[in-house]
Formats: sequence, structure tokens, C-alpha cells
Amino acid sequence: MDQEYERRLLRQINHQNLPTEARLSKENCRSPSQNHKSKDASSDSSKDAVAYAALLRNELLGAGIETVPDPHTDERRHAALSQDSHSLFRYTVHTRRVPFDSDNEVSPYSLSPLSNKSHKLLRSPRKPARKISKIPFKVLDAPELQDDFYLNLVDWSAGNLLSVGLGACVYLWSACTSQVTRLCDLSVDGDSVTSVCWNERGSLVAVGTHKGYVQIWDAAGGRKLTSLEGHSARVGALAWNGEQLSSGSRDRVILQRDIRNPPSAERRLQGHRQEVCGLKWSPDHQHLASGGNDNKLLVWNSSSLLPVQQYSDHLAAVKAIAWSPHQHGLLASGGGTADRCLRFWNTLTGQALQSTDTGSQVCNLAWSKHANELVSTHGYSQNQILVWKYPSLTQVAKLTGHSYRVLYLAVSPDGEAIVTGAGDETLRFWNVFSKTRCTKESKSVLNLFTRIR
Repeated sequence: MDQEYERRLLRQINHQNLPTEARLSKENCRSPSQNHKSKDASSDSSKDAVAYAALLRNELLGAGIETVPDPHTDERRHAALSQDSHSLFRYTVHTRRVPFDSDNEVSPYSLSPLSNKSHKLLRSPRKPARKISKIPFKVLDAPELQDDFYLNLVDWSAGNLLSVGLGACVYLWSACTSQVTRLCDLSVDGDSVTSVCWNERGSLVAVGTHKGYVQIWDAAGGRKLTSLEGHSARVGALAWNGEQLSSGSRDRVILQRDIRNPPSAERRLQGHRQEVCGLKWSPDHQHLASGGNDNKLLVWNSSSLLPVQQYSDHLAAVKAIAWSPHQHGLLASGGGTADRCLRFWNTLTGQALQSTDTGSQVCNLAWSKHANELVSTHGYSQNQILVWKYPSLTQVAKLTGHSYRVLYLAVSPDGEAIVTGAGDETLRFWNVFSKTRCTKESKSVLNLFTRIR
């Protein structure tokens, strides 16, 4: 193997050595504390203004506010607070103080002129502002990472190993030690890697090839366990479901196989009219979502040979697919260049939910494990990474840096970081999600998406 290639392989890139078009701006190259200092100051001042307005409302209007609203989550409320604070001293016959109750009553021994509600307001904890760094915390060189929308060449295991398909080889990179090992080399067979996917335990890697094979590799032992035939064209999409493995191909067929059984015991799922480029199993292991170059999003159950649902709203290829881990039956999908939309589906009823135009080709989607948020990566024409809140679909962050389409995405096992890959032959690591679980998830029994236990 070429020594220069080996030297470049999955090594960390110094930000100063990045190409001009991908080089970070001076502002972003400063330390995180410098980047956020001015933002923190403005954030603190806005919080102080909101707290002061709430305090005035308590004391002069008897509003009974006990906690400081977050200035970043409810702008309309803060505008109202601000408006009230400006109009507090205007004469009006309708403004009168609410009679004191036991909660508002001030103790006769208190030296403070403020009511109990205002004391609670001042003691209420402030929610820390959400900060997402605009620069990656690590950049790795990935020579020969293909610029092909229909492939899936990056995956992150439960054991904190990154598998990357580069040309004819699959390499494993340890997020703990930064050690690189070569798992396989298909060049001896004149083949190349078109997809990689870890099983849930993180012990096996499935490798799809250009010639239509699906190989199963033992990562720890570095040995091939089996090679499955059945596809007549490249395998660009893989998805594990326990001991079962689904593979989607340019031959338009999805094969479902249990790796413990003989290869003849396979299920052929035929519903797409063009290449299958996206595959994801639902968290409850009951449904498989598939996307294709025919602009279709199909949903299959674990036993039928025909799709149980078909969604045809996208106007371009559907590669980006993600099931929500928070709401049962909620499926998100993204369309290619001619579509650019994120769409959400209630697969329990077959109903289309929200949609939004992202402005760019949607290449990948992934939900946060801990909060009702998701990240999308994009190609033509902005090559951006977007973090969204659901169901409001407000953008939490926009990250840029890749100079080619952001075709590959994987989430770290702790659910906090993501890695993105592009045809610029770099892998970039970003901290985008919080580890803390969202406490505002709906618990209503009327919620259609409540998980049945």
C-alpha cells in the first residue's frame, strides 16, 4: 500500500492545514470561551431584563410570577413582559392591584418590601443557555471517502469504534485511543466498499460491496465470518435488527436474512422501482423503513413481503430516514436535491405530519437519544449541518465547514456527538446534543405517539 496514503489515513488534521475554502474564520478559531463571551454577556443582560420586568409585574400588578421565563424559548412572552414594563407607569383606570393572598403576603418579620412571589422569582434557578460549538472538536483525514449520495460508508458502534469505508478497504478508528486498524481489503477480489453497518452490540460489521455481496466481519478478531450472495448490483444500504440483517441494493431489492440460518432462508422485499439507498429499523424492531431513488418511502412489517405503507410526497431520492426514539411510530425522512424537504409521518395512522424546506439536498437524519431534537446533513448547495427542535422545527444550530456534500453521518454511543463525512475526504466530529434527558415530553394518555408498554 502507498506509504503516503497510509500516513494520511484517519490522522487528525490541524485546523491551520485545512484547504482555504474549508478553513475556519478567525472568529471561529478562537477558544470557545472567547467565542461565547460576548454572547453570554448579551444573554445575561436579556435574562436580567426579563427578570426585572417580571419583578415589576409582581409588585405593581400582582402578577404572581414565580420563575424567570427563558428569553430564548418564548419571545412573545418576553415581548409582552417588556411592553408591560414600559407601560407600568402609564395612567389607566383598569389597572388595579390584585388583593393579597396567603402566598403573596409578606411576613411581618421580613425586612424586605417584596412579596413572597417575588422572593420565589428571585430564587428560581436560571436555565443555562444552550451552546453548540460552531467548530468541530476533531477533524480526521479520510482519503478516498467517496462523494456518492447513494452510499453509506460511516457508522459508529456501541463499543466506540468508527467503521469507515475508504475505496476497497474498511478501517476501524477507536474514539478512545485514536488507533486505526484495517478490517478488510476487497481489492484482491476487484471489489470496493459501498456500505458499512455495526450490529447493536457493536461486535459485528456488515460490509456491502460494489459487486453485490454482503460480508459479515468479527471486529475484535478481524476475521470474515461469512459472505452472502443474492444481490445482482451494489449494496448501498444496510440495517441490523437483532440477528437479522437487511440489505438494499441498486437491483431494487431488499433482502432480509438471519445470519444464524442458511443463506437460502431469505426474504425478498420488492417495492422500489429504483436503487434502494436508505434503510432503518424502528426502535421496537417491528417495522423497516426504506427509501429509494424512485422518491418513495416504504414501511414494511416483520412478516409481510409487501409494504404496509407507501409515502410518495418527496420529489427526489429518499436516503435520509430516522425513527424517533421518543414517540412511537414517528418517522422522519428527507428528500434529495429536487425536494430538499424534511417530512414527518405518523406510521400508526399513515398520516403526514409537518414538513419544512431545508434549502438543500437532505443526505442524512438522526434523532437525539435524550431530547426531542434531530440533526440533518445536507448537500447541494449549502453543505450544512442543521440541528432542529421537534415538533416546532425551529433551528437550534447551523454548522458549516465541509466543502463537499455532507453525505455521511453517525451518532456517538453516548448520544452527545456526531461524526460527519464528505467528499472533501474529511471526517468532522461535532458536539451537538445534550446528555440530559428532556423533562418536557408529553405524558398525555391522548398522545397518539405514547409508547404502549
